Amino acid sequence: MARLKDKYLNEIVDGMVKKFEYKNKMQVPKLEKIVINMGVGEAKENAKVLESAVKDLETITGQKAVLTKAKKSVANFKIREGMAIGCKVTLRGEKMYEFADRLINLALPRVRDFRGVNPNAFDGRGNYALGIKEQLIFPEIEYDKIDKVRGMDVIFVTTANTDEEARELLTQFGMPFSK
Repeated sequence: MARLKDKYLNEIVDGMVKKFEYKNKMQVPKLEKIVINMGVGEAKENAKVLESAVKDLETITGQKAVLTKAKKSVANFKIREGMAIGCKVTLRGEKMYEFADRLINLALPRVRDFRGVNPNAFDGRGNYALGIKEQLIFPEIEYDKIDKVRGMDVIFVTTANTDEEARELLTQFGMPFSK
C-alpha cells in the first residue's frame, strides 16, 4: 500500500536530483493531490443517476465524494445555476499514493487495447490530466452492479514548475506513457 510513497522517498528523489541537478532534495517536485471528477450530464433529468455515480466514485477512492453544482445557467443544455451536475473527490496523503498505485498497476493495464496514456496532456504548469472512459477498469467495481458505464477525469497535481519535471516524476511512479 505504501510502496509508492516509500519508493518516492528513496529512489525517485535521488534520481531526480541527479537528472535535474537540484541543489537540495526539497526542490524535487512532489505529488500534491489527485482530483477525480465525474461529470454526470443525465443528472438534470434523473437524480438517481447522480447517486449511483457518487456511490461508484466513493467505492473507487474510499473517500466521500462532493457534489459539483453548475456555476451558470445554460439554456441550451437545460441547466440552471446551482443544479447538481457531477461529483468529485480530492485525495491527499496515504489515500492519494494508494490510489495512484492502484490506478497505475491495476486499473490502466485492464483498459482494452491499452497502448499507454497520452504524454502530452500536461497543462504547462506541471499538472497532468487523464481521461478514463469507463469505471469498470477498477477492480472494486462489480460489473453486475453498475447501471451505466461512466467516465471520469483524473488530475495529478504536482509541485513541479515545468511539464518536463512533472513527466519525469510520473514516469518514475510508473505511469505508462505511450511512445
